This record gives sequence, structure tokens and C-alpha cells, in this order.
Amino acid sequence: MKNSDKVFKIINSIPQKMVLTYKGVALMVGINNPTVVGNIVHRNHDLEDIPFHRVVNAKGLVAENFAFGGSRGQIIKLKLDGIEVINNRVSLDKYPWNK
Repeated sequence: MKNSDKVFKIINSIPQKMVLTYKGVALMVGINNPTVVGNIVHRNHDLEDIPFHRVVNAKGLVAENFAFGGSRGQIIKLKLDGIEVINNRVSLDKYPWNK
């Protein structure tokens, strides 16, 4: 299985009301660099079926260049999931997903 397939499988597993960091996805897949996960995510074309909005950076910040309309688009999707976003940040203590 390709790394991209593994990344998509992990992200598809993130439940509503929870988030995971790029680093968390990388560790689960066995990728050493979380930036690789970010590149895989940003090259994806299945923007409606895979909940990429549930992946944030190590500080809980949303992506400035999120595919669904920048950080505002990601924030809207997170809020629809029931996740509180304050100052473009999600609490990793309140909404963590640890598989």
C-alpha cells in the first residue's frame, strides 16, 4: 500500500469532534516527516469524501492554504463537526484523537 493510501485511510478514521496533527498521521503511517503528510493531503483531489479538515498542525492551528477556501473554509468544516476554533486554533487537549 502506498503512503498516500495509508494517509487517507488514517484520516478517514478520524471521528467527528476529534482532530489529529500532521505529525500524528505521520507517526501512524511510518513517515518520518509530517511535511510529507501535508504534501499528500494538499495534492488530494477527493476533497468531499475524506475529512482533511480534521488534520491540524502541531500547535492545533488550521491550515492557511486549506483546499476548501483557506483557513476560513477549514474552520467552517470543523465547527460543523462540533469542534470549537478560537483564534484559528483547535484545542489538542479537548479534541485529540489517539487511535
